[in-house]
Amino acid sequence: MILREFLKNKIFVVAELSANHNQNLQIALDTIEAMKESGTDAVKLQTYTPDTLTIISSKNYFQIKSDTLWDGKSLYDLYKEAYTPWEWHKELFDKARSLDLICFSTPFDNSAVDFLETLGNPIYKVASFEIQDLPLIEYIASKGKPVIISTGIAELKDIELAIAACKNTGNRDVALLKCTSAYPAPFEEANLKTIPDLAEKFGVVSGLSDHTLGISVPIAAAALGAKIIEKHFILDRKLGGPDSAFSLEPHEFKTMVNAIREVEKALGKVTYELSEKVKSNRVFSRSLFVVKNIKKGDIFTRENIRSIRPGYGLHPKYYFEILGKTASCDIEEGEPLKWEYIIKK
Repeated sequence: MILREFLKNKIFVVAELSANHNQNLQIALDTIEAMKESGTDAVKLQTYTPDTLTIISSKNYFQIKSDTLWDGKSLYDLYKEAYTPWEWHKELFDKARSLDLICFSTPFDNSAVDFLETLGNPIYKVASFEIQDLPLIEYIASKGKPVIISTGIAELKDIELAIAACKNTGNRDVALLKCTSAYPAPFEEANLKTIPDLAEKFGVVSGLSDHTLGISVPIAAAALGAKIIEKHFILDRKLGGPDSAFSLEPHEFKTMVNAIREVEKALGKVTYELSEKVKSNRVFSRSLFVVKNIKKGDIFTRENIRSIRPGYGLHPKYYFEILGKTASCDIEEGEPLKWEYIIKK
């Protein structure tokens, strides 16, 4: 799969499962079913264990207290609650593929990459908080699969280094997602204008990994040229869980996908040609008409000719040229003005 070719004709919509399974395999499988019904193109998992992400420690460094949804927990406890058991992965991949959905994952260490390779993982995602882990990015890129990188906590230099890490392995099949690493993310921090700038600045496919509430930001991203849109998906927010607050329920996700597809159609191409449907409606445009009975020899004035709808008469651009000229014949009110009605001097 080459991302640029794959995404040429369609925005790639990704439903993120994340922690929205509450450690229940059946909920995870049911969620993938609902994702399919909601119109997603792909399912994205996260492949880690608490021990591959952090360590058990009571030190302050490992306690969450940054005005987040998860304040009061330790990093280890959060990841223990949120992780997707590795023994589920094959069944989840198989379920997605049986529904003709692409399934891929975000690995958080080399062992996760190796494990995903055994499952035929077709795309690799680099999470926002791993963008500085250049050895991991190089290892991911070395597998020769497309690499999608979220830029949530990244400064410009971080993005440059991450792309360079991919290129060091010969892998140039890279996409960048504008992401705001706040949960939920404030609208005023979305900065969607960055999406086309990422594509231009780095010569890559760009898109959005969204953590705002609702669906307006992904729809706006589609209008700005995003080629990939990723959003968290949950069967029911009442299930709770670490990511439930900023995840979309099935009907919301479906509404988002439908709107994205409409935007996709509406974007079209740069053209000044009219469709046949529009051409047929040009008859309702304005043109010059006689609006008072005119006798042969009368002068055309502002009172007896006007620019009105429909478009059967002369073009309004001739209005001032015709004023003051003489009628060549009698003309009834309501007749479109024609050159043969005008004596040329």
